Amino acid sequence: MAVTDTGNATAAVRAMAVTGYQGPAPGTDGIPAVPILVSDTGDARAAESGFSNTGYIYQVNASHLTTVQQRAPREPASWPHQVGVLPCRAHSFQYRAESDELRALVANGGTAVLGQVLTGMGGVGKTQLVADYARTAWQDGSLDVLVWVTASARSSVVTGYAQAGVELCRADLDDPEGAAHTFLAWLTPKAGATPCRWMIVLDDVADPNDLRGLWPQASPHGRILVTTRRRDAALAGDGHHLIHVGLFTEAQAVAYLAQSLSVCGRQEPVEQLTALGRDLGFLPLALAQAAAYLIDTGLDCAAYRALLADRATKLADTAPDAFPDDQAAPVSAAWSLSIDRADTLRPVALARPMLHLVAMLGPHGIPGSVLSSPPAVAYLAQHRTTGQEGATESPGRVSAQDAILVLRALHRLSLIEHVPQTPHQAVRAHQLIQRAVRDDLTREQHAQAAIAAADALVSVWSGVPRDIRLEESLRASTAALNQCAEEALFCRDAHNVLFRIGRSLGETGQVKDARDYFEHFVDTATSHLGPDHPDTLAAKGNQAQWQGKAGDAAGAADAFRQLTEQMLQLIGADHPYTLTSRDHLATCQGESGDAAGAVAVTEALLQDRLRVQGPNHPHTLTTRGALARWKGEAGDPAGAADALESLLNDQLRLFGPDDPDALATRGALAHSRGLAGNPARAADDMEQLLQHMLRVFGADHPEFMSATHNLAHWRGEAGDPTGAVEAIEESLGQTLRVLGPDHPSTLIARGVLANWKGQTADPAAAAVDLENLLVQMLRVLGKDHPHTLTCRGNLAFMRSLAGDLRAAADALEELLEDQLRTLGPDHPSTLTCRNNIARWRGQAGEPASAVAALELLLDERLRILGPHHPDLLITRHDLAVMQGLAGEPASAVAALELLLDERLRILGPDHPDPLTTRHDLAVMQGLAGNPTAAVDALARLLKDEARILGPDHPDTQAVQYSLEQWLRVAKQRPLG
Repeated sequence: MAVTDTGNATAAVRAMAVTGYQGPAPGTDGIPAVPILVSDTGDARAAESGFSNTGYIYQVNASHLTTVQQRAPREPASWPHQVGVLPCRAHSFQYRAESDELRALVANGGTAVLGQVLTGMGGVGKTQLVADYARTAWQDGSLDVLVWVTASARSSVVTGYAQAGVELCRADLDDPEGAAHTFLAWLTPKAGATPCRWMIVLDDVADPNDLRGLWPQASPHGRILVTTRRRDAALAGDGHHLIHVGLFTEAQAVAYLAQSLSVCGRQEPVEQLTALGRDLGFLPLALAQAAAYLIDTGLDCAAYRALLADRATKLADTAPDAFPDDQAAPVSAAWSLSIDRADTLRPVALARPMLHLVAMLGPHGIPGSVLSSPPAVAYLAQHRTTGQEGATESPGRVSAQDAILVLRALHRLSLIEHVPQTPHQAVRAHQLIQRAVRDDLTREQHAQAAIAAADALVSVWSGVPRDIRLEESLRASTAALNQCAEEALFCRDAHNVLFRIGRSLGETGQVKDARDYFEHFVDTATSHLGPDHPDTLAAKGNQAQWQGKAGDAAGAADAFRQLTEQMLQLIGADHPYTLTSRDHLATCQGESGDAAGAVAVTEALLQDRLRVQGPNHPHTLTTRGALARWKGEAGDPAGAADALESLLNDQLRLFGPDDPDALATRGALAHSRGLAGNPARAADDMEQLLQHMLRVFGADHPEFMSATHNLAHWRGEAGDPTGAVEAIEESLGQTLRVLGPDHPSTLIARGVLANWKGQTADPAAAAVDLENLLVQMLRVLGKDHPHTLTCRGNLAFMRSLAGDLRAAADALEELLEDQLRTLGPDHPSTLTCRNNIARWRGQAGEPASAVAALELLLDERLRILGPHHPDLLITRHDLAVMQGLAGEPASAVAALELLLDERLRILGPDHPDPLTTRHDLAVMQGLAGNPTAAVDALARLLKDEARILGPDHPDTQAVQYSLEQWLRVAKQRPLG
């Protein structure tokens, strides 16, 4: 045993200090009989009642022991010097745009930008990007000192700095905090000293507070790089620059997978690699583990994608047994620590339940209002993370503001993206984070979160779409929810959110998509609930309804007949679902061209509603309005107007003037008055209604915009096509903004605008507008939709106004073939098309063929519509005129006189149709050889039209022109 060169020992009162050896001899008291060598020990200082030792001691009371191990001074390491170990370069490393951004910022920073903070969600490759930059800088000789610190806790940073202090500036490792600050002081530039080009990398900083007091001072020679999942404001202060590291691009993901697989001689089709990249959300960590799994198991991409798509497969089951690139955990566990830490941020213990809701919804954007809605807040209150330090003593109290704050906390930890400036897509989460969160839920927890998310969606989904972007976002979240929680949404009943998504599609103009959605919904509901469940029946009703709106009214009527029969057997005749089905049956029957059949169905339905629901029930009143509508369509607009006026009085008495149904009735009443021959009154009524609707609904409400289009129509019919154009132009911009360019209401508005523009001044330009509109309608609605067919008819009409009657008639001939195929020979639109073809052929110089066509049409309209329908009277009128043009003006006079008597009796003297008949009757009298009678008749008619329609109405001006012509003829030969 040898003890040499020990240091000084200094002890205070009641203290002991030892720098050499104290204890029994070796080989005694259990001490091995081996030499004990103690040399070069340092000084030992013991405070009061303390004990200090730098050598060897046999026995001492541990409660009074402080051990100080003094080491010999160490010379500073020479430059260049590296402290810490850089991670190995990842296999198939991909060079990324963030690398260029990092290099540019560091190169241009000087002392202005002290640190670069690379932030992003776990697994995006922040560490690899910084390691690549540091490795390159080290290898090209631009650094004297490189320090790499794994900074997951403050103690780790302190230890890393302390180690650098020991190696570079003789710091005391026995005092880590002191050694760390010695190192930081050493980094500070000193006058006259040789500059040191240093770089410090703090990898995976978990909490910005861990770096308090540990940021190096600004130096023109130093660079500090930080990687973190955090995005707190503290990280962006004091000259630090945040670089957001995102996912791989599609090209990078495909290149990474291809290179990783090729190392083992594997090749996969590019389309499969691309699809796999999308399935994994282009997350580098997930792509690396997927490539390793493919290599280890021998699966191909298609099989692996099927494994991923299987809802029964958990994300952890898709990871390899051994992780590539020194990765420590599977993708499924990559965010668990971040979630735990998020739960510690204020408001405490709400981050995890909020992620449950986020995990159920769309990854590409969730409206912020959904996650702060009352159902969402209630879920947070009921599912706080238990046992969380700092949780409130009253766990039930959670506010909407708390929900917003917890979203901010999740955003700070890069678990979600929260951008309140885009409220319709305020929250985004990576699909794999969502899946990992769902995988951690029990079946019961999964169902509870799904129902809460569905309730939250419904709570913010208004009944009337006013914002197509919000509707798109809500539908996307609902579709994602249905994909991951279908069973929960069909537990006992179909959740209302499933109906809402289909209605939203239809109400925003995507009628074919709505039809297809409900077709799938019926199959799914039948599978989960059975074919006779009320929600399955309701889904069938929605499917039929949107089938009709997609253009197949006849098919929809058949579907409603079958559904009504099924409902009668299952739930009875008086069930509200049955009554509603009959209501829709009448609507589809009428829209398929059978207005008389719709009247019969609606009359029977009204009697049952009166018996079951009573006269004042809103549905009973709605049925009264439908009955009035179909009576008007069947040829009695005046009777419809009387019925609607009576209905409106009852609605005003029961619900007041602001009731939406009462406002709808006012619009229908104005329309019926216009059809009954008073377009000026209809326009005035619509003007007043619009002002009321603007106050009640606002300018963005679809009903307000639709009413604006109706006002334009009746302004034009009242002889003010310029006013019609102004009205529609004022509202079209609003319609485009709220409903979008493809909504049927937008397309209809464009058609109305082109129609009245053509009648105002330039039918050729209007024809071009309609041609462009037709292209869009064909794309959006399809060639067989009634709106598309109507647009083709209007286009032909514009061509006729432009003077090309033969081209217009040819276009209608083509249209007629499609109408016969899609609508059938008895549909009103088909019959009207035939009427117009005959008229234009006759005006183009073929009156004899027009007479033959109109005679056939007259027989069919008489059979279908009856003798007094306005459309039949139009055919009688056109037939008489064509007979006159074919050389039989006397026969035309006789036919028009009979028609005039009937029109006056049915429509009254001030209706536009009798006025038109009087005009053509006078012309035929002139052609029959009595120009004087023509002049007298036209002079009387001119006074009446000026009084009824106004002097500037196109019909009044046409009469003025005819009168001037026949005055000249009458002067030459007053009587034939």
